[in-house]
Amino acid sequence: VSSRIFLRSAWRENDRIRRIVSANFAEAARISGVRRFIQESFAPVYPDRGDEWIEERTPLQPVRYNQSILDAESAVTRFIDGGGAGVILRFAFFYGADSAFTHNTMQYIRRGWAPVFGSPTAFMSSVSHDDAATAVVAALQAGPSVYNVVDDEPLRRREYAGSLASVLAVAPPKFPPAFVARLFGSLGEMLGRSIRISNRKLCAETGWKPRYPSVREGWRAVAEELRNMG
Repeated sequence: VSSRIFLRSAWRENDRIRRIVSANFAEAARISGVRRFIQESFAPVYPDRGDEWIEERTPLQPVRYNQSILDAESAVTRFIDGGGAGVILRFAFFYGADSAFTHNTMQYIRRGWAPVFGSPTAFMSSVSHDDAATAVVAALQAGPSVYNVVDDEPLRRREYAGSLASVLAVAPPKFPPAFVARLFGSLGEMLGRSIRISNRKLCAETGWKPRYPSVREGWRAVAEELRNMG
């Protein structure tokens, strides 16, 4: 992953998409009589809740670099207020065999380091690319609302990194000291939060179920896919 992601300027295009494009699409859909509008959002902007489960009613707490998430979600709220079936999907951290982030994570783990901020005992919520895709399909049948898209079992960071190390047949990695997160400002603070996010609402509403209950199973599938790809 490029170090540019830690620069506020790197997110300007992303902000324009969330603030302008999402609003324009939602308004065009409303005017055209489109019945359903699905908007991507980002679950890790929930506040740190330690060991508590986080549900959709938990107020968001974005940091300076991703305030535009609120703009994107507001566009869908206006669509719902206009009578449309607006759906907001708050995705957890993605991973998959086609993910540069996953490849870099594997490289760091092989070198003996966990490339994550926060306490090793803090929770981290994830979802595979494939499961995220099936969640979008399931959302076509969901009622107008906000839904978390995460796997069934968020893991503590120690197990998140340790389970990948086990799949890679290397020693459990070390974690960077706490002060490192502070060097990256608000982004480091957000990435260090303990977020144990629940998917119960989406599962109950649509019958969606992730193929991989946690990254323990997901890591094994990713490693197998990468081996098959050579």
